[in-house]
Amino acid sequence: MRFEKERREVARYMKRLVDRKLATVSGGNVSHRIGDLILITASQTDKAKMQAREIGIMSMDGRNLTPGLKPSMETKMHLSIYENRKNVQAIVHAHPVFATSFAITGKEIKTDLAGEARAVLGIPVFAEYALMGTSQLAEAVSTASLKSNVILMKNHGIITLGSTLLQAYDRMEVLEATAKITVITSFLGDARSLTQEELKTIDELFE
Repeated sequence: MRFEKERREVARYMKRLVDRKLATVSGGNVSHRIGDLILITASQTDKAKMQAREIGIMSMDGRNLTPGLKPSMETKMHLSIYENRKNVQAIVHAHPVFATSFAITGKEIKTDLAGEARAVLGIPVFAEYALMGTSQLAEAVSTASLKSNVILMKNHGIITLGSTLLQAYDRMEVLEATAKITVITSFLGDARSLTQEELKTIDELFE
């Protein structure tokens, strides 16, 4: 099977999203760029049991090189981001409950409360709502990707980018943890944000 090892890794990260309750068995998608091709989770599959053979291969111009598989409906979004961000090699899209709640309410996930959050996530940005699977959504998200590796898709979900599958996945997991911290500290009160000087130090260290 072509790209068997790489397709197995994409499937593994998709299953990990479901295991960690960051995605449902029918929701979310993962892709990985290899040269001028991308590997992407197929549609209409049980993503909790996803196998390497269920990872599609697409050309950058949108041709399906695995005709036995139905590509993810968000393939246009992934391709558009890869086109705009040459340094991105992996994309994770999911619907974690806490972070998605911020995407729906338009409220800020505070990445200035903990050093790890700032180092891993930077400053997340919002992408305007558009219907799933459409060219309008692909354009909105790829435009937002020029400003951040972490995007809150209004009334939809989250997308995270990375130079590796691990980095893209890690950003999703850390974002959900940071969203929970934001909610909990809002109830507890007296949260101390990092100072601008402290944030600058982290930003320079991890830029």
